[in-house]
Amino acid sequence: MRLSGRVKAAGNKNGALPILAACLLTSEPVELENVPRIRDVNTMIELLQRLGADADWTGPNEVRVHAAELSTYELDEELCRHIRASILLAGPLLARFGRAIVPLPGGDVIGRRRIDTHIHAFASLGADIVAGRRYEMRAAGLRGTHMFLDEASVTGTENAVMAATLARGETVIGNAACEPHVQDLCRFLVALGAQIDGIGSNMLRIGGVDSLGGGRYRIGPEHIEVASFIGLAAVTGSAITIDDAAPADLVAILPAFEKLGVSVEIDGSSIHVRGPQELAVQDDLGGQIPKIEDGIWPAFPADLTSIAVVIATQARGTILIFEKMFESRLFFVDKLVQMGARIILCDPHRVVVAGPSKLFGERLESPDIRAGMAMLIASLAAEGTSTIGNVGQIDRGYERIDERLRGLGARIERVDS
Repeated sequence: MRLSGRVKAAGNKNGALPILAACLLTSEPVELENVPRIRDVNTMIELLQRLGADADWTGPNEVRVHAAELSTYELDEELCRHIRASILLAGPLLARFGRAIVPLPGGDVIGRRRIDTHIHAFASLGADIVAGRRYEMRAAGLRGTHMFLDEASVTGTENAVMAATLARGETVIGNAACEPHVQDLCRFLVALGAQIDGIGSNMLRIGGVDSLGGGRYRIGPEHIEVASFIGLAAVTGSAITIDDAAPADLVAILPAFEKLGVSVEIDGSSIHVRGPQELAVQDDLGGQIPKIEDGIWPAFPADLTSIAVVIATQARGTILIFEKMFESRLFFVDKLVQMGARIILCDPHRVVVAGPSKLFGERLESPDIRAGMAMLIASLAAEGTSTIGNVGQIDRGYERIDERLRGLGARIERVDS
C-alpha cells in the first residue's frame, strides 16, 4: 500500500519514563513537554500517583509532576508487572527519601533482562539492600563513589545517575550507557540544577548537590519511531516526511538501513523518504553477504532489529541480521514466514533473510512493542488484509499509531476483539 504525507515524531518513550521518575528528586513542580501519550507513560504516571505525588496530564502531550511529599515508598506490585521502567523509581526514592521497596519489574518478554547493574550501583553508593520477591532498599545518606558498571545498561546507568545527583561528594560512572535518551535524562537533571559532566560519553562525572529545583523541560524526539517510519516508507514504496526529528540520533541507524538500499534526505529536523525506491542489499567487499548487528550505543539499536528484518524481506539479496542483546526478540519471525517471507532462524540470535518476498495478509499476534510495529509494517506491505491481535503492546510504545497512519493514507482500523 502506497502512503504519502508528513508525520510528526513523538517524544522519546525511553526518555520520558526516566525523566518522569526523576521528578521525584525535587520537591518543586516540574512541567514536561512533548511527552508521548502511550500506555507505558500512563502506567508510570499512575505509579507516581500511587506513591503520593501529584502527577497528571495538563495538555495533549504535557505532564505536570509535583512530589512535595510522598505517602509511601513501596511501588504498586500490579503496576510494576506491566512496565520494566518501574525499576527507575528506585534511584530517586533512595536518593531523596532514603527508602524504596521495589517489586520485580515486568515489561517485554524478549529474553533475560537482569537488574544486577542497578543493585550493584546502589550498593556502591552506600545503600543496604535485601533481595527476595521484592527489593527492600535503605540508605541513611548516599555517598559519591567511583563505579564501573558490569554492563552498559541503559536503565542501570539512569538509576545510578539519578541516585548520584543527591549523593554526598562526587560520583564517577564508567562503562555508562550513552543512548540519546540517557543523554536527555542527564540534560533534564542539569536543567534542574544537577552537576553532570561527560554527557554523551561512557564516562559520567556527577557532583552531588543538596537539592534540585523545578522547571519546564521538552523531551527529545523518539529516534526509534523515526526509524520505524523510515522503514515503513521503504517497504511500501511511499514518500513520507518525518518532522521534528533529531538527525544526529540516527547516526547508527542510517548506515545500517543503507545496507538494505534505504536512502533518506535530511533537511534540518525533517527526514524525507523518497518513494518508491528499489531496495537492494549492499554486499560487503568481495561480494560477501553483509550483516546488520545491534549493540550498545552508538551501535545499531536493538529496538530496531525487528524493523530491519521486515525491510530485509523486501530488499533484493541476502543478509544476516544478528541480534546480540536479547535471546527472544527474533522469535516473532515465524509470523513473517507465515506471511511469505524467506527467513532462516539460525539460532535465537541470528536470522538470514533473502528477498524480495511477496507478503500476504495473515492473522497475527503482537508479542512485544517492536515486533508488533514490525508486523504492522509488514501488513501494510502485504497483499490482502491482516489482523493484528494484542495491539496493546504496540500502544505501549507508539502514540495513536492507527490514527497517524490513516493520516498517511493507510487503510487501518481498530476493532474490538
